[in-house]
Amino acid sequence: MIIIQKVNTRKTTMGHSQADKAQSRERILRKAADAVRDTGLESVSVGKLMRSVDLTHGGFYNHFASRSDLLAQALERALVEGARSATASMKPGDAPRSYEMRIRSYVSRAHRDARTSGCAIAALASDVSRADEASRAVMSAFIDDFVGQLAQSMDSQDEGDAMLAVSAMVGAVLLARVQTDPKKSDALLKSVRDRLLALNQDGPA
Repeated sequence: MIIIQKVNTRKTTMGHSQADKAQSRERILRKAADAVRDTGLESVSVGKLMRSVDLTHGGFYNHFASRSDLLAQALERALVEGARSATASMKPGDAPRSYEMRIRSYVSRAHRDARTSGCAIAALASDVSRADEASRAVMSAFIDDFVGQLAQSMDSQDEGDAMLAVSAMVGAVLLARVQTDPKKSDALLKSVRDRLLALNQDGPA
C-alpha cells in the first residue's frame, strides 16, 4: 500500500509539472503573438519576453527550440487570430461569405484602423519578407489559403484573378495606413474597392 501511494504521488507531481509547463508555454506564446501584432517580428526580445511573464531567460529553451521557432509559432497564432476576427460575426450554419462581402469588409476604414486586430498579412507582410524561412513559410501557407478561399467566392474561380485581388486588398490596406491625410486614405480604399468589385463582375476574359 505504501509503494502504491508513492507511485500515485509521483504521477500526480508529473501531471502537475506537465500542466505547468503547458501553461507557461501558452503564456510565452500569447505574449509573443501580441508583441508581433503590435510592433512586428523584430521587436520580440527573448529576455524581455520571459521577464514579462515572470520566467527566467534560461527557461525559454524548455519551450522553444530557438527564437526563430518562437517567432514562427507566434506569427502563426497572430495569423489565425486575424483570420478569426474577420469571421467573428458569422454564426454556425451561415453561408460562406460572398466575394463582395469579403472585399467590402477587408478594403474598409474599419479594417484599416484595426492595426492590431485585423488581418496579420496586411500588418506583417513587410516584416515577414525580411524574416527567416520558417516565418516566411508560415505566412506563405496563409496567403495560399487566402487566395484559394477568395477564388472559390469569385464567379470566374480563376486563381490568377484571386491572386490579383489579394495583392490589391493587402496593398490597399497597407498604403491606406501609411497615408497621413484621412481623405486620401479613404479615397485610396474606395478606388481599390470599386475596381475589385468590378473585377468579379467582368467575369473571365
